[in-house]
Amino acid sequence: MAFSSRRGTTWASSILPSSNPKSKAPRKGRRRALLKDFIFSNFFTIGLVISLSLFLLILFRFGVPKPITTHFRTRTSRARKAFGRRPLPTVYNTSAIAGAAPVDITTKELYDKIEFLDVDGGAWKQGWSVTYRGNEWDAEKLKVFVVPHSHNDPGWKLTVEEYYDRQSRHILDTIVQTLTKDSRRKFIWEEMSYLERWWRDASDEMKESFINLVKNGQLEIVGGGWVMNDEANSHYFAIIEQIAEGNMWLNDTIGFVPKNSWAIDPFGYSSTMAYLLRRMGFDNMLIQRTHYELKKELAWHKNLEYIWRQSWDAEETTDIFVHMMPFYSYDIPHTCGPEPAICCQFDFARMQGFAYEQCPWGQYPVEITQENVQERALKLLDQYRKKSTLYRTNTLLVPLGDDFRYINVEEAEAQFRNYQMLFDYINSNPSLNAEAKFGTLEDYFVTLREEAERINYSSPGEIGSGLVEGFPSLSGDFFTYSDRQHDYWSGYYVSRPFFKAVDRVLEHTIRATEMMVALILSCCQRSHCEKFPMGFSYKLTAARRNLALFQHHDGVTGTAKDHVVMDYGMRMHTSFLDLQIFMSKAVEALLGIRVDKLDHGPSQFEPAIVRSKYDAQPLHKVIGVHDSSYQTVVFFNPLEQTRGEVVMMVVDSPDVTVVDGNWSCVQSQILPELQHHDSMIFTGKHRLYWEVSVPALGLETYYISNGFAECEKAKPAKLKIFSKSDLIACPTPYSCVKIEADVAEIENRHQKLTFDVKNGLLQKIISKNSSPNTVNEEIGLYSSSGGAYLFKPNGDALPIIEEGGQLLIAEGPLMQEVYSYPRTAWEEAPISHSTRIYSGESTVQGFVIEKEYHVELLGQDFNDKELIVRYKTDIDNKKIFYSDLNGFQMSRRETYDKIPLQGNYYPLPSLAFIQGSDGQRFSVHSRQSLGVASLKNGWLEIMLDRRLIRDDGRGLGQGVMDNRVMNAVFHLTLETNVSAIPNLVSTPFPYSPSLLSHRVGSHLNYPLHAFISKKSQDKSVKPPPRSFSPLVAPFPCDLHIVNFKVPKPLKFLQQPPEGPRFALILHRRHWDSSYCRKGRSQCTNLADVTVNLFSMFKGLTVSKARATSLNLLHEDPEVMGFSEQFGDLAQEGHVAISPMEIQAYKLELRPQ
Repeated sequence: MAFSSRRGTTWASSILPSSNPKSKAPRKGRRRALLKDFIFSNFFTIGLVISLSLFLLILFRFGVPKPITTHFRTRTSRARKAFGRRPLPTVYNTSAIAGAAPVDITTKELYDKIEFLDVDGGAWKQGWSVTYRGNEWDAEKLKVFVVPHSHNDPGWKLTVEEYYDRQSRHILDTIVQTLTKDSRRKFIWEEMSYLERWWRDASDEMKESFINLVKNGQLEIVGGGWVMNDEANSHYFAIIEQIAEGNMWLNDTIGFVPKNSWAIDPFGYSSTMAYLLRRMGFDNMLIQRTHYELKKELAWHKNLEYIWRQSWDAEETTDIFVHMMPFYSYDIPHTCGPEPAICCQFDFARMQGFAYEQCPWGQYPVEITQENVQERALKLLDQYRKKSTLYRTNTLLVPLGDDFRYINVEEAEAQFRNYQMLFDYINSNPSLNAEAKFGTLEDYFVTLREEAERINYSSPGEIGSGLVEGFPSLSGDFFTYSDRQHDYWSGYYVSRPFFKAVDRVLEHTIRATEMMVALILSCCQRSHCEKFPMGFSYKLTAARRNLALFQHHDGVTGTAKDHVVMDYGMRMHTSFLDLQIFMSKAVEALLGIRVDKLDHGPSQFEPAIVRSKYDAQPLHKVIGVHDSSYQTVVFFNPLEQTRGEVVMMVVDSPDVTVVDGNWSCVQSQILPELQHHDSMIFTGKHRLYWEVSVPALGLETYYISNGFAECEKAKPAKLKIFSKSDLIACPTPYSCVKIEADVAEIENRHQKLTFDVKNGLLQKIISKNSSPNTVNEEIGLYSSSGGAYLFKPNGDALPIIEEGGQLLIAEGPLMQEVYSYPRTAWEEAPISHSTRIYSGESTVQGFVIEKEYHVELLGQDFNDKELIVRYKTDIDNKKIFYSDLNGFQMSRRETYDKIPLQGNYYPLPSLAFIQGSDGQRFSVHSRQSLGVASLKNGWLEIMLDRRLIRDDGRGLGQGVMDNRVMNAVFHLTLETNVSAIPNLVSTPFPYSPSLLSHRVGSHLNYPLHAFISKKSQDKSVKPPPRSFSPLVAPFPCDLHIVNFKVPKPLKFLQQPPEGPRFALILHRRHWDSSYCRKGRSQCTNLADVTVNLFSMFKGLTVSKARATSLNLLHEDPEVMGFSEQFGDLAQEGHVAISPMEIQAYKLELRPQ
């Protein structure tokens, strides 16, 4: 996403000098003196640590049985600093496991401390007037690495293909041509989506030159993901996939594996990303877009470089080194030093004759000559020195680039030529105590670590890290981002919510397809089996890359031009259709139907849910019910546990019966199908419900007909209707009564819900054997002046529901529903919604309240409006709530009065909850990413959609007006704690979801996939039982299969059968054991008992299992932070994973 156009000329004109001097602190003494002082002042502590260490050594040597649950170590051999290593317990009993990680800085503490006054700092508007004494570099000279780069968005104002054709391919050509001229020139490149596209077009000579530049260190691939992904909306599955896709292509094609991450443009940063990168073998990270007040606070204390540690990690196994850029932007005016008016003079692509905008400060760059080189070099060096004072070491990083820069040789030569003259002058004058040169991220981080090894930069009492000494440790995330003047980037959490939903659908469809491909190739491995999935390999690779592309920080964020959003949407839709076609055939392969003819002719099955076009709502295929025939329905369960739940199909007749694969009768229920309309709410079709049981990673078959002998037909629901008009006629064959009361109820064996009939809104949730909880549902609209990025509300949201809408209650043995088409000030309401509860004594579904909101924020009546749903509970949460980061971990959120409303909104990728001191916890699980807040005590508010006519000044050049009809689905749970609750306010760490909550989230985000036979079968022909159950036993309930796949489907047949052609990625979830009662339903075991990979499959032999990094490229345990024991356990087939950890294995699989 471009930045130059985001700055705005009004901002440049307000940058005035002021005085708030802060000079660089004197450099610390050598390690020897500090060590001496430390030993004397901590004598008893050191003695205790030594004693404890000896005890642990003895315990490890003689008393710890295998397998060991924790198997980590840091990459460095240096001893730990403040605490010894200790094995993690197999099962945690604490709610706030984040309390296990001691760190120097938490982002919560920063928020508590900062006043957020937006003080004008002068030339460095968001900082202060930086000064230095001049002797800071006497003992250790200043080492400056200028890093040329070009930020290439894979879609923003133009589509990825338009950008490639017009800019990116020329940039890559330019890099090769200009770097080969001078070995002193360096460059970094990030996005593999563009590099792979260029590689297809490049000549062999250009490819060879590119590889040589990488090998000799002139050109470094940083990050190396398919894109530079968003970190607020993206799910961790998609993040792993997009990085792995880019890294694996890079390794296969060029033989390079990145170890430095470069993320200059995502709008805020997640600690999940730090974890994933560490487990992929990355050493260092660079980030830019964090709240400007946080940058200022960190810079003031020289903490802009730190060790990022996960909140649960007491062992330092997740530590990764981070460099945070200090200033407003990643463009050249904001990277050489604190004064952009001066730095802009050294952006030589802004000289006359080039196409870029001139410096808005009125002073322009000029060609460097022998006559002006001294004055220019000293002016630039002054900025370098000032910037250096914000960091601890004398090694300085200076990026040199912007969006789509270095587009031709003339521009590149202008930068390289002029900077080399400046460097030559600086380097030829020893009295300056400075050395400057072009460099890569690797050059910078290697030199920095070498300096930190020689000189101790630790602050007194600092915990730090054994990874790189001399820097503070930090935990937390960097949301919500603000770049200036209290403008908060919380709007993009919700922009284009329809496509955020499509993203998750494509994600879970890819995951299910990957599993089917792996199961077919492993279970069969005969030529006629292999030919079918191998023919699909190109489309599977395309689907992976289309999902990866949408994770771009202008894709899933909803911050691209309309035609670019359309391009993303069509790519995802094409892949979705391809995957559905494959899965429909894969069902036959796995059930053993027509195995020898899979690659010939169409499938016998079709998906039950279809999408007619890229921006259309999904529709259920209507099953035709006939007298003498039956229809087959097959379900695939992509989860690792057996799944029992009530499912729904649409049928054309209410006269229907269901039997299972053994031809046994199954209880069923029918309801009329509903639609969003003020009076014509019935479509004339019917929804058929019945309960299924599907094995883990398996298939189960059911049959539907208008009647099977001795089987009871589907029971029609009883309907209750509230309507001010008489326009709603009772449909056949249902019985209908009018609702006369003001309050209505539905209930199952676990809970009762009460509703305000006149408004059609939820009022209370009464859990059985518990006191009632007020949960007042409210639907409202913000008036706003924001845009795609910014949420800028004009006051609070106002309720829009009036008395007198339509209400329908359906009651049946399997599912009960309250449907509301509310009355609003508009002729057509922008929203209607359903609330459902399901029967089931021991199913996850039985504990859930399902909310489905149908949103139509269309037309000019809703311009500059943002639609929200708010749950106003009686839970005393102190305006503290918890929201997830990328579906992986929770983060504690607190609503601050010193921050505007929009700054108290946070990402909601999949889960948010509030809880009180009495242990009551109210959770909202979401099927897609949105935005969430708790603006008042007991409230949990979620934004559903937004329609904004203005551009918000961040470069997009348009508002968000392309709203689509969309459905948002939430699963609500209300749980009671069974143990003591600590003080919410004083507990700075995130609580974990319950085991039930994890399972609810899995069921919502990884739904059953249903397939219907295209042709009905005659009742006289009874098929044999058809099911597929590949696992010996279900997995433990807290062990999740992130993916089971063939990493390189295009090369599967070229790899030896005895090789590790399959990959399994597992995540052990941490769960809050104080909410354990309901969560253990259907759970046979937990992951505190090791799982043996060698015996997990029926009829399959896992002959070898090798531990690998999450990008599947490293097998050295030390690179991943693991000990050798980790590899040993994998060789033995045992999986012993600590809570929160994700671990990957390469498997060698073959039929028994």
